[in-house]
Amino acid sequence: MTRPPEFWDGILRRLSPALPAHEVDAWLRPLQADWDGRDVRLLCPNPFHRERVRTRYLAAVREAVAAESGATASVRLDVRDAAAAPAAAREPGRCNAIAGRAAASGSAPAPPARMGRAVQQSFDTFLVGPPNALAREAAFALAEARQREVNPLYLAGDGGQGKTHLARAVALAARRHQARVVYTSAEGFTSEFLGSLRSASIPRFKRRYREDCDVLVLEDVDFLRGKESTQLELFHTVAHLLDAGARVVFTGARLPRQIPDLDRRLGDQMASGLVAELAPPDAELRGRILRARAAAGGIRLPVDCLERLVEAVRGSVRDLESVLGQIVASAALLKQPVDLALTETALRKLGSDVCTPLGVRRVSPREVIEMVAAFFGTTPEAMASRSRRRDVLLPRQLAMYLCRRFTDANLSEIGRALGRDHPAVANAVSAVERLILERAPLRYQVEALSDRLEHLRTPRG
Repeated sequence: MTRPPEFWDGILRRLSPALPAHEVDAWLRPLQADWDGRDVRLLCPNPFHRERVRTRYLAAVREAVAAESGATASVRLDVRDAAAAPAAAREPGRCNAIAGRAAASGSAPAPPARMGRAVQQSFDTFLVGPPNALAREAAFALAEARQREVNPLYLAGDGGQGKTHLARAVALAARRHQARVVYTSAEGFTSEFLGSLRSASIPRFKRRYREDCDVLVLEDVDFLRGKESTQLELFHTVAHLLDAGARVVFTGARLPRQIPDLDRRLGDQMASGLVAELAPPDAELRGRILRARAAAGGIRLPVDCLERLVEAVRGSVRDLESVLGQIVASAALLKQPVDLALTETALRKLGSDVCTPLGVRRVSPREVIEMVAAFFGTTPEAMASRSRRRDVLLPRQLAMYLCRRFTDANLSEIGRALGRDHPAVANAVSAVERLILERAPLRYQVEALSDRLEHLRTPRG
């Protein structure tokens, strides 16, 4: 058998767009590939590593091998002789083996690299609930080329809500259907475009993005603000792709028309298919995410710890994974099992803007609305009406903003409490965030209402 490093490098290049860089570095790059031109044998550092590759990555590796070799090839996983492996290559496997033994014994776990992130970002591993169901179904439909109405697809939401997971899932699924996928960020697109201008290689740039592309996935389009020449090139690129029947996915923290200094034509183009927002996970979805991430890392999470995390963490999926990683790492370093004390310590590190401290209760949207109505001398019924009078409009917007901050309700639930849809809530929250910076009197009103809500949240003994 031969060991061509360029062959395995080619496999890794094909896998990298669909997998997080730390997963490629931790699980795939340490493998040694033996290839005889027909069959591939992958040598893993240890049995634990082999099992993780088999369960998480083998299907994707087989597809990449077939694409790289131009033919269907068998892929076999073996454990290489640890004594023959260089020390630097053995070390990651040694850490993984320790983690596996600790998880199996139920004792203090070894800290896994990026706890909760060691899952392939595919549709199968994306947990669905009301806050993200539309986005997931739309992304899946686009990846499978099932509905033209969702093309282009724009995924909007704060960081850590799952936009990148869905974007990578689209790329992975489309490649499985032999589609030519270009997966990049708005920053990467900008760099390539400007580089092609400097090197007089615009034809090659256009060939990559227009002719050799069936699916374009462009992340973090907020980066394009103010970049007029790049926006113009992207507008014409997307127009060309849509005319040719290609599919396009955008992700951004804001809705297309809310991105400052974005060309109106490009914003309209981004919103011309389907815009799907991802909201923070609700309590039921938070519980499922925590259970899945803990299980993926081989961690036993006690019920009281799980319930406390579900109740406390009101931020993003990334916040859930961060606090779970804190807990697991602390348990490993202190050589003790996961318990409620470790959980509380990890929650304090995450910060009060994301976590609800112990002894602090959730308030309901109704309580927030009633408090805002009393503060402004109006009624909840008036705030839920269709009136656009300023003495109703401002309290309504502030109620939406404060519900987002102080309750566990998602945008749709807040909207229903005030007779609006979730885009209206998102727009109101963005408007209040902007006005707070511009108008000191409004800032003082928000601070006064926030103080009252904090007193309501914390029972006095």
